[in-house]
Amino acid sequence: MRSGKGPKKKVAVLIPCYNEEKGIGKVLEKFPRERLEHNGYIAEVIVIDNNSNDKTSEVARKYGADKVLHEPKKGKGNAIRKGFASLPKDTDYVVMLDGDDTYDAGEITRMIEPLHNEFCSVVIGSRLGGKMHQGAMRTFNRMGNWFFTHIVRVYYRANVTDVLTGYFAWKKKCVDELSPHLVSQGFAIEMEMITKMARLGHDIYSVPISYTPRSGETNLRPLYDGRRILAMFMRNLSWHPQPVASRTNGGELEGGAA
Repeated sequence: MRSGKGPKKKVAVLIPCYNEEKGIGKVLEKFPRERLEHNGYIAEVIVIDNNSNDKTSEVARKYGADKVLHEPKKGKGNAIRKGFASLPKDTDYVVMLDGDDTYDAGEITRMIEPLHNEFCSVVIGSRLGGKMHQGAMRTFNRMGNWFFTHIVRVYYRANVTDVLTGYFAWKKKCVDELSPHLVSQGFAIEMEMITKMARLGHDIYSVPISYTPRSGETNLRPLYDGRRILAMFMRNLSWHPQPVASRTNGGELEGGAA
């Protein structure tokens, strides 16, 4: 555990949300701000409201979000890129988790410790390797996640145990390198981030986490989104980083290509 002595490290916590009025308050209630401060971190919680038509933003403010951003273009990938673009330059670590109360915000300290200890540059929270509560993930979704995780380990040589997790922690410099290369608008964003981080040569470490049933209805469409996740996997097999200025940004590539 990091000592509270010395200069405090700055942690930005991104929470992308779409119609999460039932979950975001619970996430923020569990956020361990005092524990982080005691251990030498200064935290800023940034909620990205992805054009919700409920009271997500109001609830987020009520429960202590430091910033609430609005991304009018729907899609988790769009919300995440909005969050990345908003990060203060002096941020040391970036954490991301969903706003549906499936992930425990109280585990953030465990997520960032490997970064502080220089063990890796990327941490993913592994549901498959952690404590999966009954009803948290349907059997079909779990089988799909296992399949995608297996092929990413084989074809990308990535040391991951849950490729579709929504719980991440990065060193800020990793986000700065990764974010200009992201194009996914929807739920293929996790596959895109992990496969491109592997191609960029970042060390990825898995931390076992708990996973509970979500609050509210899911926005994931298993077959529809699964096809796009597979397309992203296939497309990035031949992907290699190029200077950002020379790239052609075609926006959403999940339908035909990825």
